[in-house]
Amino acid sequence: MLPSRLIVVRQKYPDMRLFDVSAEARSQMEQSGFAEQLRPGARVAIGVGSRGISNIALIVQAVVHYWRDRGMAPFIFPAMGSHGAATPEGQADVLGRFGISEQTMGCPIISRLDVVSLGKTDDGVEVFMDAAAHGSDAVMVVGRVKWHTTFHGRIESGLMKMTAIGLGKFAGAQKYHTHSKKHGLEHVIRTAGRHVLQTGKMIGGLAIIEDAYHHTAKIDVVPARCMEQRDEDNLTLAKSWMPKLSCDVDVLIVDQMGKNISGTGMDAKVVNRGPASEYNPWPGLPLVQRIFVRDLDPQSHGNAMGIGMADVTTDRLVQAIDWQSTSVNALSSGIPSRIRVPVHFASDRECLEWVSATAGKTNPTDVTYGWILNTLALDRMVMSENLRAQVELQAHVDVEAELQCGWDKRGNLISPLLAGARGRS
Repeated sequence: MLPSRLIVVRQKYPDMRLFDVSAEARSQMEQSGFAEQLRPGARVAIGVGSRGISNIALIVQAVVHYWRDRGMAPFIFPAMGSHGAATPEGQADVLGRFGISEQTMGCPIISRLDVVSLGKTDDGVEVFMDAAAHGSDAVMVVGRVKWHTTFHGRIESGLMKMTAIGLGKFAGAQKYHTHSKKHGLEHVIRTAGRHVLQTGKMIGGLAIIEDAYHHTAKIDVVPARCMEQRDEDNLTLAKSWMPKLSCDVDVLIVDQMGKNISGTGMDAKVVNRGPASEYNPWPGLPLVQRIFVRDLDPQSHGNAMGIGMADVTTDRLVQAIDWQSTSVNALSSGIPSRIRVPVHFASDRECLEWVSATAGKTNPTDVTYGWILNTLALDRMVMSENLRAQVELQAHVDVEAELQCGWDKRGNLISPLLAGARGRS
């Protein structure tokens, strides 16, 4: 059971934020030379993904203005597989939640599910492209480069993945993930992405890299011919900034999970879980023995992809699940284990009593606890007092305060992290 005495710790990471994101996005586009490759009036398709990318609306707006200022006719399309329950309306709504609408962007948003087949790779993988994008004069993508939650490689999530899986919509995403069981997802991303690039439709992309605080730290314009190599370079940089838990824990408490936080609800490389929810498969990362997830972030709109990584959760989270969007997401990814619902109880107290008894410690006072808001917010965490000695050995971690564990009348935790998040908004 969670001890009454806790410590609040602060992890100090380099602050790499860009102080004028719009200006940097405009500058990158202006030096791209993209417009010189097209005739005035050309229709340019701008593919945009989702998942809580900081400043995404500002960045996409700068891209749209670049094309409009040069006499082109840009439009935005969702470069998504199963997001938004794989419906045109749902995917347009996903963009709208991030401030990307026809009104804010000043250009059309064309959300469709129909695709055009581009033929097959040498491995026999059929490659698809969003039909609206295929009908344009040029296509570019705007997205974040980061580590992927289910595999390790020199290319993971980034512009090549958007070019392959995002442009392929639900039809492509499901097939690519199926073929990845045999060939590996990195191989499929590279070969399908190259196949798309060989059509000559892609003009390039705009890569976004975030620092450990989830700040926009780098914006990089990437011509199509350089996309694969630049994805490798930018991923190396992103991994060097990757935040981690400060130490191993027996029980990790997560206030909120959600699709807006990570493609798997919780970043699997923060909580150290494998594709089928295997325990601690990623070497060099802190070990997490048990996971208790308290709530589904409302901005996830019921998508509980990743709940299968938890060992225990609450009745209230289970009741908040939208099974349509969650099951479609699992179908697209080809990983049904990620949506298996763990044991759940009415209160946080019951959840903690149950999960702490499974942590493998004969003396309950030896169980160690970590507590985070979500897997994007690792700069401030709560730890059990018995981790103080480990925390104090780390130069980049400070003990900020001590506190008493608080409970409401229903037996639920009163989270100091949620209170802090509300105070910063």
